[in-house]
Amino acid sequence: MNTRQKELLRSLVIKNGQIVNLVDLAEEVDCSEKTVRNDLKRIEEWLADYPSATLKRQPGIGITLEITESDRSAIFQKLVSYEQKTEEDRFFEIAYLLLVSNKAVTIDELAKRYYVSKTIVKKELDTIATWLESYNLELISKPRVGNVVQGTELQKRSALAHLSELISSITADKSYVLDLFLPYEIETVQHVLNELGQNYPSPFTDGAVESLLVHALIMIKRTRQKSPVKVPSLEKEAVYSYKEYDYATWFLEQLEAAFKIKFPEDELIYFTWHLISAKKKEDTEDNNIIQDEFLVQVITDLMTKLGNLTLYSFEKDSILKKGLAVHIYSVINRIKYGFPITNPLLSDIKKMYPYLFNMVMIALDDINDKHGLDVPEDEAAYLVLHFQASIERLEGKREKQRRTLIVCHLGVGMSHLLQAKIEHYYQDLQVVACIGKADTQDYLKKHVVDLIISTVELERVNVPYVMVSPLLEARDKEKLNQFMVSLEAKQESGTKEAVLPSLIRGDLVHLDVAKEHPLQVIEMLGNTLYQKGFVEKEFIHSALVRERKSATSIGGGIAIPHGVPTTVIQSAIAVAVLKQPIEWGNEQVSVVFMLAISNQVQKLNRGAISQIVGFSEDPSAVQGLIESKQVKEFLEQIK
Repeated sequence: MNTRQKELLRSLVIKNGQIVNLVDLAEEVDCSEKTVRNDLKRIEEWLADYPSATLKRQPGIGITLEITESDRSAIFQKLVSYEQKTEEDRFFEIAYLLLVSNKAVTIDELAKRYYVSKTIVKKELDTIATWLESYNLELISKPRVGNVVQGTELQKRSALAHLSELISSITADKSYVLDLFLPYEIETVQHVLNELGQNYPSPFTDGAVESLLVHALIMIKRTRQKSPVKVPSLEKEAVYSYKEYDYATWFLEQLEAAFKIKFPEDELIYFTWHLISAKKKEDTEDNNIIQDEFLVQVITDLMTKLGNLTLYSFEKDSILKKGLAVHIYSVINRIKYGFPITNPLLSDIKKMYPYLFNMVMIALDDINDKHGLDVPEDEAAYLVLHFQASIERLEGKREKQRRTLIVCHLGVGMSHLLQAKIEHYYQDLQVVACIGKADTQDYLKKHVVDLIISTVELERVNVPYVMVSPLLEARDKEKLNQFMVSLEAKQESGTKEAVLPSLIRGDLVHLDVAKEHPLQVIEMLGNTLYQKGFVEKEFIHSALVRERKSATSIGGGIAIPHGVPTTVIQSAIAVAVLKQPIEWGNEQVSVVFMLAISNQVQKLNRGAISQIVGFSEDPSAVQGLIESKQVKEFLEQIK
């Protein structure tokens, strides 16, 4: 509604059932009676979300808003809280309106509603149309009729649940989707969901609870609009045997009583799908999941394939198997029922664990070939975290303790207090002694330590040390955390320093490359590797397929495309330094390392990627690679 319409509605709400003359309303908002009549039609549309609200017209007498006290209060609070729409709010609401409207929406209507030009509206509609395509929806624009979204109800609801994707700058503390619903609706559904969660045998993650809340609210909205989902009979039969069907039945019965509506059976099946697909916490015991033969086979094949690729014995990790069972069960059902998720950590996971992310994507290609399960990269990123945790368990990183010497200048009491704090906050540090500064040199001659935590500055010490205050305040803990991260990074880079130079030959480096698309770069580098005899022809195709599925940019202006390791004859890396940065996924890339490393030398793979990641985190190092005028200069930068 526009400002004038809000004022009219506010007047009707405040008068609380009194008959209001049309002439008086027109005078209140300073417009014609005809304009008020048109505005009242818009107000009636807006009131559709309030079951008790009715505009009663009495010809020759006036208009009355008949409404219950609870709905009257809710509307008044909504009007009071209205603020001027930001560009993001407007953009978001236009997409929402298009998805829920049962009739065409014109550009002229939108321009008047939001007080913006038609040019701005048209530009935003173009962006929305592109986004809708990812949900197999089409925005149809008909001259003199308006714009309407064409697609199935399931596709529309999926898009509605992911409206936040439209706004790249969205903040975590603002829930755009939930803001579209009334507070009492959200509170009611949340209360019933909490009761469901208390009785449900497998606890949901916080993200799953919020997703169920959004889908339930959308379900209520669309049921009121008489826009139900349609589920094939065969799909219904398959769901009746699930325990989730009984929980969904109870849940919808509570909502029916609270909102005075009746859900069709197809809505019951639809919400059952969501319960089956919802992410569960890993501390659940569900024998039905473990006994699912398809699930067990997928997990076994995934662990075996990744074990072969990375040379880790994942089959020895029972914790990993249990975690994968719970997670992949939900993944399979989300794919089956068409409920895609977005992973807010995707970009970070790809940058933090590029080696493992690439291995997981390769393994999932194999799973797709064997089982017809096409896992998207958002889901794959969550799987990376499971396998990364397993690697740390298998390597004993979480149990490995660093021998730590405390040097304190304030006596035994303060030394022991500092020791107690360090042992409390840092389980991976083993304090071997607390000494004074004067005793440091003698102690180091007789004992081996990994690092020193000191309250005073030390001289002529060859062991890494960090200086903190004796009380170990918050800023000291932050300083110590950064020191630990830096220490580990230096140790890892030191062990892998010579990896890249051994894999990059001068004739594999291309400088000043003028390409406009990532696939052109990949094809060029793949052909270089093939012509030099490092890879089979199939390597190029597999690299292109891999890139189409998930962009291999890792931040810092760097990308690391790669093909299937089994098509590598001899391990090598081809490089392209681009004349101009090009868009690679969601990032701008200037340097491309194409990895061709066989299964037999995965240690080289890990080492190479680790060093490349080191470049991506150092802007000056990347700039040095970009500015290389000759191949010899580039190779020197790599060393």
